[in-house]
Amino acid sequence: MTKKLTFRETIFVASMLFGMFFGAGNLIFPVSMGQMAGSHIWQAAAGFLITGVGLPLLGVAALGISRETGLLGLGSRVGRGYGMFFTCALYLTIGPFFAIPRCASVSYTVGMEGILAGEGSFLFQAAFSFTFFAAVLFFALRPGQIMTWIGKVLNPLFLAFLAVLVVRALTAPMGGVREAIPSGDYVESAFSTGLLEGYNTMDALAGLAFGIVVIDVIRGLGVTEPEEVAKSTVKAGIFSSVLMAVIYLLVSVMGTQSTGQLEVSSNGGEALARIADSYFGGGGAFILAVIVTVACLKTAVGLITSCGETFAEMFPGGPSYHVWAVVFCVGSFLVANLGLDAIIAYSLPVLMFLYPLAIVLVLLTLTGRWFGNDPVVLRWALGLTGVAALFDGLGALPEGTRALLHLDGLTASALKLLPLSGQGFGWVCPAFLGTAIGLAVHAYAAGGRAGKREKTGGER
Repeated sequence: MTKKLTFRETIFVASMLFGMFFGAGNLIFPVSMGQMAGSHIWQAAAGFLITGVGLPLLGVAALGISRETGLLGLGSRVGRGYGMFFTCALYLTIGPFFAIPRCASVSYTVGMEGILAGEGSFLFQAAFSFTFFAAVLFFALRPGQIMTWIGKVLNPLFLAFLAVLVVRALTAPMGGVREAIPSGDYVESAFSTGLLEGYNTMDALAGLAFGIVVIDVIRGLGVTEPEEVAKSTVKAGIFSSVLMAVIYLLVSVMGTQSTGQLEVSSNGGEALARIADSYFGGGGAFILAVIVTVACLKTAVGLITSCGETFAEMFPGGPSYHVWAVVFCVGSFLVANLGLDAIIAYSLPVLMFLYPLAIVLVLLTLTGRWFGNDPVVLRWALGLTGVAALFDGLGALPEGTRALLHLDGLTASALKLLPLSGQGFGWVCPAFLGTAIGLAVHAYAAGGRAGKREKTGGER
């Protein structure tokens, strides 16, 4: 008899997936968006939910439906070389280069800096980061217990403390949504700005990365049939995505309402700190510290586990999972101490490059049965997407870096040539063009094969 997940098991797997997805970055970006979007929050939130919730769900679904064991198998449908490149680039981005260090930096900046700031703050940050990654490594070295640690312990703790802050803020609002004044890019293009803001969560990339952990957990619960594994993966993805969407909306509205009494903060971490202080005084710092630290801890554990398992699989003759976990924790610790601002500034260009590749790969995987998952279609689509996305990424580099590398002329030319480049979506038209060319080549080749079969049959 085919084993299926019970409803209770599905909820626990979904809780684990949500826990891995929802880190402090998922709090600081929507609250900041809420403050800046003002009365345009609903348009901005609609865009944010597409990239912050819809794309991660599609990524999890694509892995489940494809029946691949992880991103390497999915990317290798284009070619083995591309699969290795894309898998390494994605996991290093959401791993030791950006996302994992950001977990420690956000925890310190938002939760602890206000208490420990002052002379010697760098040493405090280093000590905090060391302690944080020691805890992460403790959990990550026990991957078989990840559903228990994240799904049953850390995630409920996070949700309980977050509910205290959000419920208090929404039941005693500082101001109204309609009266809030939009600022920045949200004045003229709230929807597209919200779309780009969703990139910062890195969840569309994480959706592809976490698939290997979810599939392993589901199999560990006794589900072995590929079809049931796929169904269970998609169900868990849907449950976790609904919860994410609800929290995003509540936190965004909380941010918008806060502008009735507070000025727009320079970043979401500062906004959260001010909101918590306004409602709870000194106790707000403790509540926020717990929310942010637990959120970051569970996400970092999920990322270290995913990265370690993937690299151990990619390089079977190399280090073991446990060695990779230690290496990634040490590397993340070193990067974390560069500071949150530097991590965010240099992560955006990489995301502008990787996100389009992830989106196109996911969409073509979900529609692959219509063209037999022909690698030719994937290569054309991803090839043209990658070239255009590279220009988007170069254009998103910090101004000083662009000037140093003399890239302003190049990015300005791309801005003129590629439609939607000004909004950060210069890759969209090349992606459609590449897909169209790939489908045309596929159809031509299929027609040639059919004609050859008919000719061979006629000669017989």
